[in-house]
Formats: sequence, C-alpha cells, structure tokens
Amino acid sequence: MNSREIRSTLLLVLAALIWGVAFVAQSVGADYVGPFTFLSLRTYLGVAVLLPVIPFMDWRRSALGQKSQERADIKTVITGGVICGFFLFAASAAQQIGIASTTAAKSGFVTAMYVVLVPVISLFIGRRPEARIWVAVCMSVFGLYLLCIKGGMSVNTGDLWTLLAAFLFSIQIMAVGHFVKKVDGVRLTCIEFVFEGLFSTVCMLIFERGTTAVSIISALPAILYAGILSSGAGYTLQTLGERDVNPAVASLAMCLESVFSALFGWIILREALTPKELSGCVIMLCAVLVAELPIDTILRTKKGAKNEIH
Repeated sequence: MNSREIRSTLLLVLAALIWGVAFVAQSVGADYVGPFTFLSLRTYLGVAVLLPVIPFMDWRRSALGQKSQERADIKTVITGGVICGFFLFAASAAQQIGIASTTAAKSGFVTAMYVVLVPVISLFIGRRPEARIWVAVCMSVFGLYLLCIKGGMSVNTGDLWTLLAAFLFSIQIMAVGHFVKKVDGVRLTCIEFVFEGLFSTVCMLIFERGTTAVSIISALPAILYAGILSSGAGYTLQTLGERDVNPAVASLAMCLESVFSALFGWIILREALTPKELSGCVIMLCAVLVAELPIDTILRTKKGAKNEIH
C-alpha cells in the first residue's frame, strides 16, 4: 500500500468519526422536524461551507504550481453531481425516515450493511474484490452485530427504511468513486449537495408544509452539526478519500461510524460499553486493517518463492 492510499483511508476514517456523532444529531432532529426539512436545511448549510473552500483550493493549487483537476469539464461535474446528489438524497431521506421509528444502534448497524452491498454490487459491474475484502466484510458484519444489536433482532418498518438506505448509500459510494477520478472532488461534492438540496426542498414543499419556525429552532443545533460537519466536512472527506482507494475498502473504512458512535456515547454521554460491544469495536477495527494489508500479494509472493525452490 502506498502513501496516497494510506492518506485516503485516513480521510475516510475521519469522515466516519464525524458521521458517528451525527447519528445522535439526526435522532434529535427527527423529534422536531420532518426528514425532508432536516435534509434540505443541512444540505444548504453544507453548500455554504463548501463555496468558499473551492476558490481557496484553487489558490492553493496555483501557489504550489499544481494543475487543477479537470475544472473545465463542467458537463462531467454536473452529471456526477446530479447522479451522486440523487442517490445521496434518497439514501439520507430513507435513513432519516427510518431513524424516527427505530433505535440509533439498530440504525447504525443496518445502515452500515453497505459494507456488504458494495462488494456484491461490484461483482455485477465486473469488478471482483480480492479475497481479503470478503474476509474483512464478514468480520465487519460480525463486529457490527456485537456492537449494535442488544437482545433479539426484530424487524420493524424503520429497519426496512434503513435497509433501503444502506442499498442506496452503496450506489452513492460507487458513484462517487467513479466520478471523483475524473473531476475536482470539492466541486463534485458541492454540486452533489446542490442537487440533494433541490430534491429535498421539492419533497419538503409537497409533504411537510406544516413545519413551523419553532420546530426548526428546536432542531437547529442538530441541523448545524449535520450541515456544517456531517455534510460540509464529512462528505467532502469521503469524496477526496475515495479518489485513491477501492470502493469496497472505502465502505469498510466508512462503516467505522458505528464504532465511533458507540465510543463517543461512552466518552461524552457516559454510556457504558459492555465487553460484547467492545469486542465488536475491536473486530471492526481489525477488519479495516485486514482490508488494507496486502495479504493476497504476500501469499502470491510466497507461492512464487516455493515454485522457484522446487
């Protein structure tokens, strides 16, 4: 693994950390405003955060003598923004609807099932993940179960919405991975948010006309966190991080949001973690390491060495 892949993976882990805290914000926001109102407001905040970042990044690249990354290809940026924005909107809406009628822990577990869906979808588009990815995926699912699920695994309507969100997030992850290799990452994220906001606003005006200013003010702290950090910072880190890593590896790094959600609940809210939950955290962290270690290469090298000896 080269230094660019390591840096990109660390960016994705940082995004997962931000999103782990965002589960609490989303749960609080769902108590006061509808999912489309929450989504539209947080998304426009994300756009406001990114707009000044674009000229700064251009200036920084110019100062360093670097070429801008396909800035002139407006058509590809807009196409990528529309596609990624639609799937991000659909996934976030399904997750926000689901979190209103299920627990945050179960929502974290079911949403993180994109860690399984991404490599499965990859098979259908001709990308065959390496054996170590499948090992890491199995480890992650087991770790997620230990971390998130207490008692029986009953299924309600909220869980089904969240499962739909996991599928849609899988497509969004793969779409970002495709377009970010062709265009500037920050621009792509900004356009993605613009269209996510437009889709959310249309649905808000159709389905949530009764939203009051009082309810928005009550949800404001959650909206600010979700908009500035989860959207503005988190999804930008995702876009930049996916440039140099396999989508299946990216999904493994990002599913650590469930681990960070549990750890911050333990540190900040003094919510106790049982040995079972701690074991789940450790297994998930090990899964990401397994996904990053070049096990296949090592095995092929050993096999080649044996053949040379014989």
